[in-house]
Amino acid sequence: MESLKPNFKKRDGLVPVVAQDEATKEILMLAYADEKAYFQTLETGLATYYSTSRKQIWVKGEMSGSTQTVRKVLLDCDGDALAYVVRQNGSGACHTGNKTCFFRRVSKTKRVPDTVFETDTVF
Repeated sequence: MESLKPNFKKRDGLVPVVAQDEATKEILMLAYADEKAYFQTLETGLATYYSTSRKQIWVKGEMSGSTQTVRKVLLDCDGDALAYVVRQNGSGACHTGNKTCFFRRVSKTKRVPDTVFETDTVF
């Protein structure tokens, strides 16, 4: 079987990574990986990202304890984006203390904190 590798050259060495909860299917967060972080993720099984603000690699939860055990790695059709299907450990994925970073729903008039299970029309 051919080993698939993201195209790190396309976006100056980084690829976006979406983390999805294996059990709930919720989108937990969006981060970036460089080649080193990607291979570290594959080697250790722990979600490892590249911090664009700190300009360094970080293992999710190394400080908070809210690690992500990677269960599956998916590469998009263009080879320039990843999805990590993870088991979220600890209190949640978001640095704000929320389970997911995507806890705010956009409406036409205002931002409304909401659950991701709302089914009413957003726009």
